[in-house]
Amino acid sequence: MKTERKSSLRSSKMDNGEVAILKRALLREKKARKVAENLLEHKSKELYDASLHLREANGRLENLLTKQGTPLDSAFINIIDPYVVMDLNTKVVNMNTSAKEFLGYDHTQDDIYLSGLVHPDYIEYTAESFQSLLQVGILKNYSAKIFTKGKVEKHVNINASLIYNKEGIPIAAQGVIRDITQEIEIKKLLENQKKQQDIIVENSPLGILLIVKDKIVRANKSFIELLGYTEVELSKLSLDDISTLEDNDLYETLVRKSIEEDKSFTIVRKFFKKSGETLHGKTSISSSLDEKGEVSYSVALIEDITQEKISEEKLKASEERMGTLIKNLQMGILLEDQDRKIVLANQKFCDLFGIPVSPETLKGVNSAQSIHKYKHLFLEQDSVVRRMEHVLEQKEAVAADEMELVDGRTFERDYIPLFNNGEYQGHLWSYNDVTLKKNYRKNLEIQKEKYGSIIANMNLGLVEVDTEENILMVNQSFCDMIGYSSIELIGNNAKEVIQIVEKDKEKIRKHTTKRLRGISDSYEVAVKTRKGDQRFWLISGAPRYDEIGNIIGSIGIHLDITEQKNLELQKENLLIELEASNKGLQEYAHIVSHDLKSPLRSVSALASWLYDDYKDQLDETGRYNLQMIQEKIEGMDKLISGILKYSTVNSDALENKEVNVDEVIKEIKEIIYIPDNVAIKIIQKLPVIKADRTMVHQLFQNFLSNAVVNIEKPEGLVEIDYKDQDTHWEFSIKDNGVGIPEEYHKKIFEIFQSIGNNERSTGIGLSIVKKIIDRYKGKVWLESEIGEGTTFFFTLIKNHKN
Repeated sequence: MKTERKSSLRSSKMDNGEVAILKRALLREKKARKVAENLLEHKSKELYDASLHLREANGRLENLLTKQGTPLDSAFINIIDPYVVMDLNTKVVNMNTSAKEFLGYDHTQDDIYLSGLVHPDYIEYTAESFQSLLQVGILKNYSAKIFTKGKVEKHVNINASLIYNKEGIPIAAQGVIRDITQEIEIKKLLENQKKQQDIIVENSPLGILLIVKDKIVRANKSFIELLGYTEVELSKLSLDDISTLEDNDLYETLVRKSIEEDKSFTIVRKFFKKSGETLHGKTSISSSLDEKGEVSYSVALIEDITQEKISEEKLKASEERMGTLIKNLQMGILLEDQDRKIVLANQKFCDLFGIPVSPETLKGVNSAQSIHKYKHLFLEQDSVVRRMEHVLEQKEAVAADEMELVDGRTFERDYIPLFNNGEYQGHLWSYNDVTLKKNYRKNLEIQKEKYGSIIANMNLGLVEVDTEENILMVNQSFCDMIGYSSIELIGNNAKEVIQIVEKDKEKIRKHTTKRLRGISDSYEVAVKTRKGDQRFWLISGAPRYDEIGNIIGSIGIHLDITEQKNLELQKENLLIELEASNKGLQEYAHIVSHDLKSPLRSVSALASWLYDDYKDQLDETGRYNLQMIQEKIEGMDKLISGILKYSTVNSDALENKEVNVDEVIKEIKEIIYIPDNVAIKIIQKLPVIKADRTMVHQLFQNFLSNAVVNIEKPEGLVEIDYKDQDTHWEFSIKDNGVGIPEEYHKKIFEIFQSIGNNERSTGIGLSIVKKIIDRYKGKVWLESEIGEGTTFFFTLIKNHKN
């Protein structure tokens, strides 16, 4: 007997597994059949409606065809386009006035066959289209070329349908003709114009760009050759990626003005070649606006004016220097000929020495004589005169010859001898009041000492290099960071002294290139000190300019972040260990679930056998106890399944697709137990959301299962609603059940926590709900009143990323 039961038990395990698989397959088949039936029903209704419409239309047309003369003519009177009815041999049965005017024929006077009007190039296509009309009953968008009367070629577009008699046999065809000749001609003209434009664009000496949404979608040959990029490389860039502006504010002003006035504008941009070289491009930009007034696309014409720009800058600099001399902005000017007679003086010169006459009055005055009138202004009078005589005798340029005045001012004097073909023609004196400059220099030296001390002692490493990466200056903190003295660093190349870890060398090269383009930024690198220790640095670099705005090097501030980096690495390792631990726990949960369920099934089978074998010998209490065993086993099975679900909620891969929540609710209503006194109502059409369908199904099933079994009123009601928030969907499930005490509002979302004495509740369902909602970056809460009911609220993020 025991042997037979063991064999039966093993057989029961296999049968249960097979039955479960078959049940799932049957459920899927039922759902698929239901979807197919709904689709078939929908299509059948469409066909039925279409057949009714065609039957009605054909009936009217058949009646018109069987009558003579005016009835059919009156039917055409309201049709503006050419309208023709022909028999199945393409002979015209009737046509309206528009058709007569368009084709040039009158069916009442001539026998007209439409097939005879078709251009030879379209005969085969027309035959195929006519066969399609006979088979399908309708012909849409038939386009061909025909001959009207007088052999005039026309392009037409025809929509036609068959006319049936009462027995359903086709007896004729009707069609509306639309003249598209002008459209075809315009299309060909546009194509020819486009080809001509393409030829012009490709052969233009100017670089031409087509820009859509700030991206370069096309570049001509000249522009590609100009910068050295391929067209594919340019398609990944914007105009700002390959060029910069000298004046962004001016550019924004020109853009706005061009959009307002619908005109192009021109500005000079600095372009960067693929080779790293730069050029100046005179850039003319025209923009096209869409119906909303926004830029649809832009066309840029670029002319290389680099040489012109260089010449212009040189000329401008020369003009500025000359302007400085002539307009007396900075210095006093005195021009003398070879006999020391004054040729030119400016107002600044007169102001410096307190000369009470205008500069023009000084022309022709002998400086050698007049100097003695003003030598009393100088602190060392004789020395100044002797120095002037010595300079004039040597006839060599002198710069920054300093002179102190009695009133405390200090002048700097420059002497420039002027020669023409080697012959001395005179000289130029320039005088500058450098009193403020001298005082500023003294203050600057004091400040330099002050800030030099700060730089030398700050904790951040400071390095200054030229454009070739040669080290010009370092502070003590940087020396301590790298392990070299300032003497060992200054004058050497930074790439040779500072050992960058191999993987970061390309990063350094890219950021150095940016610096040469005038871009400041920050980045992290790994380096090795003189002792060979690996350290991590955060470098903040900026370009260094000279007084006229040229980049002459860069300055870098270095912060040692090794400790922070090590903490980050420890954090990453901990996360990896935690992930491995979680994976182990999940595998353990699967194993434990399987191992626990196996003896449960055996106990369930034994209890079933006891009940079947001894139910007649047991009293009511014994039978009740056996049934209670089965219920406890069922509860234990649910508990194990719940624990397994709870442990895998966060680990299961999400397959985020569009999920129709209405369909999910419909599926749930078919599979859960809903008491007869309870109704589930959807307040408004629920949205289609992007999420994992299984997770959404599990989420709503737990809420609805809890709601329907906790209603004791004669008429139970569960209402489902939602709100569309900016970033989340907010759903609510409201019931008129027993309500939940306030002290349980948070507790029920914890695992193994339930309310009341419901022995069928495992206390896991709502904890699974909480984990799913957390995974979709949402919140869950409830409002409840004892005896009145409970409303659960929860949110799900709209754009979830796995």
